[in-house]
Amino acid sequence: MYGSHNGRFGMRVVCAAAAGAALLLAGCSSSGDGDGDGEGEGPSGGTGKNPAAVGQQPGGGDPYWVNPDGNAARQVARYTEDGNEKDAALIRRIARQPVGEWVGPDDPEAEVKGFTEAAEKAGREALLVLYNIPHRDCGQFSKGGAADGDAYRAWLEGVAKGIGDRGATVILEPDAVLHLVDGCTPQEFREERYDLLRGAVERLKKAPGTRVYLDAGNAGWHTPDALFRPLRQAGIGAADGFAVNVSNFQTTAVSREFGKQLSAKVGGKPFVIDTGRNGNGPYTGGTPEESWCNPPGRALGETPTTATGDELVDAYLWIKRPGESDGDCRGGPKAGAWWPAYALGLARGTA
Repeated sequence: MYGSHNGRFGMRVVCAAAAGAALLLAGCSSSGDGDGDGEGEGPSGGTGKNPAAVGQQPGGGDPYWVNPDGNAARQVARYTEDGNEKDAALIRRIARQPVGEWVGPDDPEAEVKGFTEAAEKAGREALLVLYNIPHRDCGQFSKGGAADGDAYRAWLEGVAKGIGDRGATVILEPDAVLHLVDGCTPQEFREERYDLLRGAVERLKKAPGTRVYLDAGNAGWHTPDALFRPLRQAGIGAADGFAVNVSNFQTTAVSREFGKQLSAKVGGKPFVIDTGRNGNGPYTGGTPEESWCNPPGRALGETPTTATGDELVDAYLWIKRPGESDGDCRGGPKAGAWWPAYALGLARGTA
């Protein structure tokens, strides 16, 4: 089944991040230009203020940075300005949690520097998602990526420089290994993809403050037996671990068991679980595509934390940003664009 992670490409910042900026994206513009790359619509017309009064979560079990200028925070501000306190309270359930920052294709060094500097100033760590591998998503809703291997390496170098010596957790290339396993990535690109993934792990791990988790799909899409050799070939040995359930809806319990089975086959590596939208588990109606593309009746899952109570589970994370579309299915906007109606549905599912 293709497309288990579609629609995760997030905010694309098009202005240089000022060193030591107090608030990320203050005064910057962002684009959601509909170019077919699955790039989500970021906050526009930044003001340098915190429109939804979103602060950081207490330290300890939640070390990740909350972006005070994210799409959910802006939606809270709009509802509040309109006097719609009911919906503002619902969306605040999303806005107050740390979510993955999907690094765009343009000027990654400045963008990542902005994220990591803002996180460091807040005493937190940035959660970054890299989703720019060439021939991404097999031509589906989030198709695109770097033009070729050299372009990807140059982009990755910018990401690494943007992180510098600051703390960051990186989720590396959702779908990239899985689309090698299911065969939708053409044969002529396979060896290059493995080489790019290995190189990405090696380059990112040169920085002592960077943790790297290679995407490993979800419990509803291929078995650990089909995945462990490709993960080894993609560089899991040098990574900190792997990520499961990115942008999907498998329950935490099922994802944990899947991850443990896979961990046993890749040297006991720990893993993280995307719990952003898995509160009600997977959708079982309709066609296979309808199970992952903006399925109805879903809910927010466990809030992000490193206090999982399981030594193999490093964290529950909201990697796919709740409220952003999986693609133009079920009346949704383009992949990655903010969709208030869907965000409200997810938040109501936890009520």
